Amino acid sequence: MQDRYVETVLGRIRLRVDGSGPAMLFWPSLLMDGTLWSAQAAHFADRFQVILVDPPGHGGSDPLTGPFTFEQCAEVILAIIDDLQVEKVHLIGNSWGGMIGGTFAALHPDRIGIAVLMNATASPAGRRQKVEYGVLIRAAQLLGGMRGPLTGPVRDAFLGPTAKREKPEVVATVNELARKVDIKSGRHAVVSVVPRRPDQRALLGKIRTPVLVVAGAEDATFPVAETEEMADSIPGARFVVLEQSAHLAALESPKEVNALIDDFLTDQSAPSS
Repeated sequence: MQDRYVETVLGRIRLRVDGSGPAMLFWPSLLMDGTLWSAQAAHFADRFQVILVDPPGHGGSDPLTGPFTFEQCAEVILAIIDDLQVEKVHLIGNSWGGMIGGTFAALHPDRIGIAVLMNATASPAGRRQKVEYGVLIRAAQLLGGMRGPLTGPVRDAFLGPTAKREKPEVVATVNELARKVDIKSGRHAVVSVVPRRPDQRALLGKIRTPVLVVAGAEDATFPVAETEEMADSIPGARFVVLEQSAHLAALESPKEVNALIDDFLTDQSAPSS
């Protein structure tokens, strides 16, 4: 994959780009970078132009200087596809990326193909989530990063019993990516995506593009019922639950996720009867 950098309203963003054909853009969860989607890139690059995004403040992208809005994140996607001279993009997002995928689909319907929104929500954060993430970020600031005793809470928020029991390579990847997070940028991102997260249910009701919403049966961050409510707010959305996945389905169950995306693309390209 080739690195590419794009100037946006939220700073310079690093992309990893591979393949050719219709464009497919991947945006990961908080505390993760574009490598979350490595298995998807390997699977789709022979048929698509695959674009893995290091989101604002993460990975090789510029640090964040303050909180952001979801509309600004949608502008980041717009800047990326304009820079790549892409007319329309299939958008696949996890958690933060799933929320932004919904925002982009609602605000820029002429620039999107399909959307696959995974382990995400359209609802504002509840008190429990605000408290938990607030404690995590304050502790990370005191310790100088997501390290030592904080790797446990991150694993518990992102991974379920199946991954923790059977997939040590997934646990190692999550630990490593979390340790790399710039704590100032991480705080701005968490504030924007958790306590300041907007209620998007009305906005997502404007979406007219084909949408697949994916929940993880073991997801403790966004339980199935919350992600299903997101799907219910999107006209015509399809909803699927992955039984042995938690909050990072693309990393935990890559073959199943690849198959879901493939099948959805095939269904949408088939002529209607």
